[in-house]
Amino acid sequence: MDLSLDRLLGLLAKLGNPERRLPPVIHVAGTNGKGSTCAFLRAIGEAAGMRVHVFTSPHLVRFNERFRVAGDIVSDDVLNAAIAHIEAVNAGEPITLFEVITAAAFHLFAAEPADLCVLEVGLGGRGDATNVIPPPAATAIASISMDHKELLGDTLVLIAAEKAGIMKPNVPVAIGAQPPEVEAVLLAHAAQVGAPVVLRGREWSIEPFRFSDSRGSLALPALGLAGPHQWDNAGIAIAAMRATGLPVPDTAFAAGVARAEWPARLQRLRGRLAAKLPPDWELWLDGGHNPGAGAALSEQLRGWADRPVHLIVGLNQAKDGAGFLRPLIPHATTVWAIAEPDQHAAMPVEQVIAASGGIARSGPTLADALRQLPRGRGPVRVLICGSLYLAGEILKADA
Repeated sequence: MDLSLDRLLGLLAKLGNPERRLPPVIHVAGTNGKGSTCAFLRAIGEAAGMRVHVFTSPHLVRFNERFRVAGDIVSDDVLNAAIAHIEAVNAGEPITLFEVITAAAFHLFAAEPADLCVLEVGLGGRGDATNVIPPPAATAIASISMDHKELLGDTLVLIAAEKAGIMKPNVPVAIGAQPPEVEAVLLAHAAQVGAPVVLRGREWSIEPFRFSDSRGSLALPALGLAGPHQWDNAGIAIAAMRATGLPVPDTAFAAGVARAEWPARLQRLRGRLAAKLPPDWELWLDGGHNPGAGAALSEQLRGWADRPVHLIVGLNQAKDGAGFLRPLIPHATTVWAIAEPDQHAAMPVEQVIAASGGIARSGPTLADALRQLPRGRGPVRVLICGSLYLAGEILKADA
């Protein structure tokens, strides 16, 4: 992985600079919540009648999920043709995988008319491949916490400085709730580059069922994405969209946040896996995998105190598993450590147990853990979590 932009800029020039032929762009960074923010933005735009391009990462089940062209996930044939064209134009020059993927997104989006383009940062911000775009209509920064320390820095201040790198002069930036030290870095960088700030708690506020800013108040329905943390992401999306100046009626904000979908973000499963459990049990899936995600999930688990909650956890080798699990364990009736056979970069079960402080029991697979869950009387919730790679395998198994 190489966080620099010269290679991609050279390739894009050979492609005719498709990044300069996009509809208005909203560029989204953050540690947790940026994908959900993109989902809310897409849903709001589509509720307003817009054709919306969306580029996100990673995918969960199919690689094509990363590219939504004017509302539709790209087909195999179209994507294969785009990648082949880019490889031919690149002519064997050094290039990273994510740079090729990003070039493919710009190539696909430039070829299809649309009204809005939502770009999710892959990693960091300043040196991310998506940051080659001309000034967007707005930028957005979701919750920042510790992750990718080996690439972005080992403090929140350093990580925040990297995320702030997507800010551009005279381009409004919508910022959600942040730790104080992160907020200070973001505000200082915005002032340095001349980016107008739209900050939660200052320019806008949100609470369940209401968003407010200088333009007035919006009544909101229940969100399409579960979890109390999603109100912040919905607020960032609304604030960013309003900051663009694009013609979005108030009704589209309410309709959009209610319709938003984003797999493996507190998603209730109702397929083959759920069918293996008693009928009054609920099976949930979340791809959160870092300490910030663990803290957000813990708020949901606190609201699930009406019934036992069993955690089934599969972690990524490169992540802070202990930091992720620490806020969750006090709310769990049991904790089970698993590693699915096809789960990329899966942390061994013994290490998952160690990350739990010895509390987790060995699955060692999902099927084993589901069989061993204690069957008592009354309804139960089961939450599978810890890795987006695990989430992808679970979605395949539940289909």
